[in-house]
Amino acid sequence: MTTINKSEHRPNNRLPRQRTGKFTIEEIRYAVEGMDNKKALREDGITGDIYNHTFKILPKSITAMYNGCLRYGVFPKRWKRAKLIPIIKPRKEDSYEVSKYRPISLLNVGGKVLEKVVITIMNHHFYTNDYINKNQYGFTPQLSTTDAAMAVKDFVEDGVTSGEVATLVSLDEEGAFNSAWWPNILKSLKVSGYPRNLYNLTRSYFSQRQATLQTNNIRLETEVTKATPRLMLWVWPVEFTVQLPPKPQLHEPD
Repeated sequence: MTTINKSEHRPNNRLPRQRTGKFTIEEIRYAVEGMDNKKALREDGITGDIYNHTFKILPKSITAMYNGCLRYGVFPKRWKRAKLIPIIKPRKEDSYEVSKYRPISLLNVGGKVLEKVVITIMNHHFYTNDYINKNQYGFTPQLSTTDAAMAVKDFVEDGVTSGEVATLVSLDEEGAFNSAWWPNILKSLKVSGYPRNLYNLTRSYFSQRQATLQTNNIRLETEVTKATPRLMLWVWPVEFTVQLPPKPQLHEPD
């Protein structure tokens, strides 16, 4: 018999008022120090090393800048401009298909710091509210594909030991990240009870994003309306947990 408790999955369209408190200097410092100093120059020419040295001189001012973003729910437009670097995929050198390229997006360091702080808070929200499925391994701290493979191994071994037959079905959704629709991501955050000011900041993050490709004397710009900024990779597991219909609960018949 299959039963579904709909009340447990009723959308919550009323967001909590605010996140308690502001971004702290320690939160911003941790994000700044975690920036990779060896990456290629972004569009604004500022490296992680330059940003780190600037923060050491002006920690209060830079933290206040990020708190202004949180207060007004605005992710600055200049931080949403990606510099695209097309990389040819292995063994695709002779292909004439556009899919032979894997685009690498270089974002300005200031925006990546804000991304990292929001991701940390987002993770805390998801885990403290138990929104991450126990079988979710991708984009989950301290878990990997190795853990997923070991879970399958243990499941099969238990079945074989008890004389049962184990069947494995594997599905691969092609272009899943590239076709991810941002309104669904935002709806998932709203359903999860995400704090209002962080929701507004995330909504701004997903709006008016631009990608720039420059080669020789040609410069192309386009608006990005889907696919995967870094923040989306962390919302992805929750989108499935919150957005999809509830999984049926199986019970033995009376």
